[in-house]
Amino acid sequence: MTRALMLQGTGSDVGKTVLVAGLCRLAANRGLKVRPFKPQNMSNNAAVADDGGEIGRAQWLQALACRVEPSVHMNPVLLKPQSECGSQVVVHGKVRGQARGRDYQQLKRGLLEAVMQSWDAVRRDADLVIVEGAGSPAEINLRANDIANMGFATAANVPVVLVGDIDRGGVIASLVGTHRILADEDRNMIRGYLINKFRGDVSLFEDGIARIGEFTGWPCFGVIPWLEEAGRLPAEDSVVLERMARGKGTALKVAVPVLDRIANFDDLDPLQAEADVDVVMVRGGDDLPEDAGLVVIPGSKSTISDLAAFRRNGWDMQLKDHIRRGGHVVGICGGLQMLGRKVFDPEGIEGPDGEADGLGLLDIETVLEPEKTVRNVKAHSAIFDAAMSGYEIHLGRTEGPDCNRPFCFIDGRPDGAISGDGRVGGTYLHGLFGADAFRRRFLSGFGIAADGLDYRAHVDEALDAIATRLDSLIGPHLPGFKELS
Repeated sequence: MTRALMLQGTGSDVGKTVLVAGLCRLAANRGLKVRPFKPQNMSNNAAVADDGGEIGRAQWLQALACRVEPSVHMNPVLLKPQSECGSQVVVHGKVRGQARGRDYQQLKRGLLEAVMQSWDAVRRDADLVIVEGAGSPAEINLRANDIANMGFATAANVPVVLVGDIDRGGVIASLVGTHRILADEDRNMIRGYLINKFRGDVSLFEDGIARIGEFTGWPCFGVIPWLEEAGRLPAEDSVVLERMARGKGTALKVAVPVLDRIANFDDLDPLQAEADVDVVMVRGGDDLPEDAGLVVIPGSKSTISDLAAFRRNGWDMQLKDHIRRGGHVVGICGGLQMLGRKVFDPEGIEGPDGEADGLGLLDIETVLEPEKTVRNVKAHSAIFDAAMSGYEIHLGRTEGPDCNRPFCFIDGRPDGAISGDGRVGGTYLHGLFGADAFRRRFLSGFGIAADGLDYRAHVDEALDAIATRLDSLIGPHLPGFKELS
């Protein structure tokens, strides 16, 4: 019988994604057939599963940790925020529609069946399934029709381990408070807890563990230190953007405007992993650094509204100054669309605006269309004669004179555009910088002698390192692991 374990958190960003990935690799290294599962995810960092359709980028990483192909069933419900109160709803990898927050609470009633179908598919051939919750079960105002945390755990009868983040403070109160407010049915699903992101002498927290036990009766399955290796893994949640690299004082500074609806920003991780590249995430209200050699405009879930925000921040004029100083610009997906003359939305896909002036740095225009392109692809650089690979997730058709100078060829067809002076370019290809040969040749144009980094191996080594640390810290104690040791 397939065993299962679910990690839920006392809040968002407590480290569940990394712990699930590490435990998946630990189980895989033990020779187990292990699979990840996240019933509901909310993220604009998406990946294309091998069986077609979108899943959260985190579940793609966790499948990599399991050494298996990612499937849409590993993340049956994906919410992609488009505004402050509404999201695109993706079910089994396909867009089902849009829903505002309140509407989605009603929509959830019909999604448990889809979640359980995927649950049956994922565990069919597995020895162990490790499930990741979303947000926190302490959000009891969202408990009705829940599919992300205790609603799933109780429906599937999966034991839960609660994860608390000591780095942010208040971990005792968050664990004890969660115990206090949960309904009996939900509380009984929890087998114990983990303390995550601990810095310093663990013995100093022994009294804290004792007090948590007095209040809750839950055992502590381990105290996990701050895992430096986690910084080498692709990040999923936008909350980590504040902590991304800056100020290394290295040879090439890459400035990245943080759009309100930034999407697939893990495109930048391979650049950040290069020793001589400094990726600076520029928040709203801050200026683009004048000493940047490259500006990358990342993907966006809402191109037209992000264009308006881009101008409010003054980045449009700063970008033109950057080019006049000899700088370069690359736009990826929504960033490509923003670089053009116009973006048209005749069917109101992104809202009522209808159309918007682009930044005018490429002689192209984009028309947003309802049918979404979602696929993994092979590509080839038009400039550097280097193999590339990645994926497309976009709405829209882009055309114009600058498309006659394509950025790359995707499955043999031209994609993207480059300006006449070669300083501005863009593409729909996500993951382009993960192609080692292309990245090295691209950086050589800035005088960077890349160090031969194998980015996929870089991520794989980090997963193994995390798994090794978790093996000694918590592997012998967690339900589902100690029985299979």
